[in-house]
Amino acid sequence: MGRLSTHVLDTVHGTPAANVVIECFAMDGSPRLLGTARTNDDGRTDAALLEGDRLLVGRYRLLFHVGDYFRRRGLVLPSPAFLDVLTVDFGVADASANYHVPLVCSPWTYATYRGS
Repeated sequence: MGRLSTHVLDTVHGTPAANVVIECFAMDGSPRLLGTARTNDDGRTDAALLEGDRLLVGRYRLLFHVGDYFRRRGLVLPSPAFLDVLTVDFGVADASANYHVPLVCSPWTYATYRGS
């Protein structure tokens, strides 16, 4: 059985981003919330992003609440923030594979990729 994981890196402070809220949605048909997690001190999720940790073939969306994270770190962001909730849409073609979706971000830019 495959697995979905993620982690968040803060490029402003050069650290893992702790306590970032991440929501996971199934995107086949109407969006359906599958799970919510927070990153740990290492910027990774301890809790499963999926209900029952069951990965299926299909389209998914991760929402990373980075604006709240940067505000808690003391950064003054404009209102509205340039980047607040980052959306990463991706597809799972092989439900037996592991999908790692890291996020590298600041309040002004972000990047993601399929990690290992």
